[in-house]
Amino acid sequence: MRLLLLLLSLTSWGPPGNLGEGIPQETIPLSATSPHFDEEEKYSTHMPQHLRCDACRIISYQMWKHLTETETKLLSHRAKGASLRESEYTDVLEKCCSQSWKNYGVREVNKVKRFVGPGLANVEGISVMISGGPWPGRLFKMCHNYLGELGEDQLYREHRQGGREALERLLCRGTCPEGATPGQGDFLREEL
Repeated sequence: MRLLLLLLSLTSWGPPGNLGEGIPQETIPLSATSPHFDEEEKYSTHMPQHLRCDACRIISYQMWKHLTETETKLLSHRAKGASLRESEYTDVLEKCCSQSWKNYGVREVNKVKRFVGPGLANVEGISVMISGGPWPGRLFKMCHNYLGELGEDQLYREHRQGGREALERLLCRGTCPEGATPGQGDFLREEL
């Protein structure tokens, strides 16, 4: 039913009678297909190289969001300029990485596959998003790898010094194309 309403709103459909008379009723053909995944995208336990930039941006956004929400909640009654205790930010980052990652999926527009979800720039175009499957497990694994490689102390220090952009620079260093502005996804618009 929702698809029908979407199609009707996009095809310049007008009700019969005086309201729509005299206005040309053009039909815009719409089509959307699900992404076609290769063997690596379907079966590998690792994040495919071409999706790692989106994935590190998702993870940096989620870390920033979880840390910021916890700071707002816990630091409101502490001294100005206070920071979370080590046990608090360690717990927050662990919970962040252990979340379900259900709000993220992959879609394909103009034969380019990209993640879709909170913290990423919206990409124009009609497509089908595939969520679930291997994607939550890959984000989970990648996030925990960052905790192991960089450590909670360094991640929290970056968050305190520069917020979301600093976390993204740290996590996405060497993964995203040169010149891509952290947090804005400009390279996505260029590729699409």
